[in-house]
Amino acid sequence: MSSRQPIKNHHQEQRLFLARIITLGVIIVLLFGLVGVRLTQLQVINHSHFSTLSQNNRVRLEALPPPRGLIYDRNGVVLAENRPTYQLEVTLEQVDNLQDTLDRLSALLDLEPAEIDRFRRSLRGKRPFQAVPLKLNLTDEELANFAVNRHLFPGVDVQAGVARHYPHGEALAHVIGYVGRIDERELARIDTRRYAGTTHIGKLGVERYYEDHLHGHVGFQKVEVNAQGRTLRVLEREPPVPGRDLVLSLDVRLQAVAQEALDGMAGAIVAMDPRNGEVLAMVSMPTFDPNLFVHGIPARTFQELRNNRRQPLFNRALSGQYPPGSTLKMLVGLAGLEHGVIRADRMMFAAGYYTLPNDTRRYRDWRRHGHGWVDLDKAITQSSDVYFYDMSFRLGIDRMSEFLGRFGVGEATGIDSTGERRGLLPSREWKRAAQGMPWFPGETLIASIGQGYMLATPMQLASISSTLAMRGQRVRPHLLRGMLGEDGEELHVAEPEFLAPVQVSRAEFWDQVLTPMEHVMHRPNGTAYHSAGRDAPYRIAGKTGTSQVFGLGQDEEYDEASVAKHLRDHALFIGFAPADDPRIAVAVLVENGGSGGRVAAPVARKVMDYFILEMTP
Repeated sequence: MSSRQPIKNHHQEQRLFLARIITLGVIIVLLFGLVGVRLTQLQVINHSHFSTLSQNNRVRLEALPPPRGLIYDRNGVVLAENRPTYQLEVTLEQVDNLQDTLDRLSALLDLEPAEIDRFRRSLRGKRPFQAVPLKLNLTDEELANFAVNRHLFPGVDVQAGVARHYPHGEALAHVIGYVGRIDERELARIDTRRYAGTTHIGKLGVERYYEDHLHGHVGFQKVEVNAQGRTLRVLEREPPVPGRDLVLSLDVRLQAVAQEALDGMAGAIVAMDPRNGEVLAMVSMPTFDPNLFVHGIPARTFQELRNNRRQPLFNRALSGQYPPGSTLKMLVGLAGLEHGVIRADRMMFAAGYYTLPNDTRRYRDWRRHGHGWVDLDKAITQSSDVYFYDMSFRLGIDRMSEFLGRFGVGEATGIDSTGERRGLLPSREWKRAAQGMPWFPGETLIASIGQGYMLATPMQLASISSTLAMRGQRVRPHLLRGMLGEDGEELHVAEPEFLAPVQVSRAEFWDQVLTPMEHVMHRPNGTAYHSAGRDAPYRIAGKTGTSQVFGLGQDEEYDEASVAKHLRDHALFIGFAPADDPRIAVAVLVENGGSGGRVAAPVARKVMDYFILEMTP
C-alpha cells in the first residue's frame, strides 16, 4: 500500500503570504510617503500660494459705483439729477431657452433689436449666475405688463437703480450735455479701476468737462461666496464717495426767456456778466432732448436727428463759426485811433461805394446811396462800410489783425465746456500758410467789416462785448459758479480768471467808440433804434451786424425776398446794459435772419429786459 501524499504545504503558504504582506506594506508605506510629500509641498512649501487662492475663492471684492454729482443753476434749481429707475435683467443659469425667452419678452415689451444686440454683447465675459441688463429705464406700463407675466419668465427679474435725468430737457442740452454708456474708445482711455461698476460717463458739455468732479470715487465691499460664486454675506464695506455737486452761473429763467426770444429761429444767444465772466444764458436753437441719449438712443431716432437739415445736434453758440459782420467795427475804429490813422472828429464823405487807388473795382456800402458826411460816431451809429474801408486801407491788415487779436478774435475763449471752435482772424501769414497766396489790399477792406475770411463764434462775440463793456478788461467766460461742499451746503465759489487787458494810449478812445454804441440804440439814425432801443427804460450800448452767406458781383443787388432762405444774410447783434454800469453783455446770432437791426437786436432786447427789469434787485 502506497504512502499518503500531503495536500497542502503550509510552510510554503506561510512564506508566500508573508512575502505578500511585506510587499503590500512597502507599497502602503511608499504611498503614504508620497501623500506626505505632497501634503508637505501643498501645506508647507506652497502654503502662501494656495492660501491666497483659497481666500479668493471664499472672499470676493465687489465695486460699489458712486452716485453722480448733481448740477444746479445759480438759484438752486436742479438741472441734472439722479432718478430712480428700473431695468430688466436676465440670469442665464436660470433660463432654459434663452432665444425663446427673448422672443416672448420682445412681444411683451417691444424690445428693440439694438437692445437685444447690446444684451448679447454684454453676455461675453459674464458668469452664468450673474444678472445681465436687457432693457433699461422701464416705463410704468412696461413694469405693469411684466409684473403680471413674471411667473412665465424664470431667470428674468426687475432691478431698481438710479439714472441721470435732465428735468429741463431741450432747454439746456447744449450747455449741460448728457451722459451715456461707456463705449470701447472711452474704456481704453479711462482708469478702469476708478470706473469699476460704473456704466455711464459724461459725453458732452458740462457733464464731460467736469467728469472728474461729478463722477466721485468708487467704494467696495468684501463678500463671502460659496463654491458656485453666490454671495453669502458681506464681510466688509467701504461706501463710495459721491461726486461733487456743481452750481452753474446759468439762470434757468433767463435761459428760457432767451430760448423763447428766438421764437423757433435757428441761431444762438450768449449772455454773460462782464464783471466776472459768469455765463448767464447760452442758447443754441434748434435743440434736442438729452434724455434720449442716457439709456442709448434708438438708431432710428438718432438718424432723424443727425439728418435733420436744421442740425439740432450742432452747438451754434460754441461750434458755429460765422462772419461777424459790422459787430467788429468798434474794434477796427479803436485800432485806427490807437495807431493815429483817424481822429474821431475827422469827417469824410461816404458815398455808396469805395475804390482803391488805381483800381476800378467798387467796394459797396450796404446803403446804396451811402451815408454822406460821416465821422467815427456817425460811422458806427449808421454802420457806414465806406468809412471803414477807407480807414482799414490806411491802417493795413498787419496792424488791424494784431489789434483785433488783443480782443481774442481768432482764439477760443477757453470756456469750461466742450466743442468750442476758435473762429478765424485772417492775416498775411495765415493766408500764405493756408492758401499759399499773398494778401491783397481789397481783402483788408472786406475784413474791416467782418466779412471775407473773418469768422467768430457767438461765444467769442459775447466775450468781445464784455471786453468793450469793461473798457478793455478781459475775463474768461465760465459756466461753473462753484461746487458744493461735502455737507451739501457750503459753496466753494470759482474765482474769475482775468486775462491780459486791451490797453490803449488814451482813455478817451474808449468813449469815442462806446458812445456811438449807445447812439445805435437811442438815436433815431441808429441801426437798432426803431426795432429795439426807442422805448428802452435804461441805456443800452449795442452794435448790429449783417453778414453775407454768399458773394455778390459788382453790379448785383441783394434782394432778400428773392433769395432762398438758406442763402439769406445772418443777423447779428452785440451789446451790454446798463451802458453806464454794465451788468450783462449779450451776443445774438440768427442764421439767415436778414438784418441784424431788424431781427437780432429785438431778441437781445428781450433778454436784457428780463435781466434788468425782472431779475436785478
